[in-house]
Amino acid sequence: MGRPGIRDLIGRAMVDREFLAELVRDPDTVLAGYDLEADERRAVLNAAARAETTTDGERARAFQSIMMKRWAT
Repeated sequence: MGRPGIRDLIGRAMVDREFLAELVRDPDTVLAGYDLEADERRAVLNAAARAETTTDGERARAFQSIMMKRWAT
């Protein structure tokens, strides 16, 4: 069985606050456990970088919003 992909990552980020906080804080480490295409990885890294706000909670909400807009269309 292969590593989880983008759908697994997005799904987990939507329901697991600790995972999402770690993803925003240290995306390279978290993404190492996922099998992502180059464009998916870039999109997640860009979303994490753009989610720069003051608190972990604000960063997490910003990241979720960016990712939902990217993959909901």
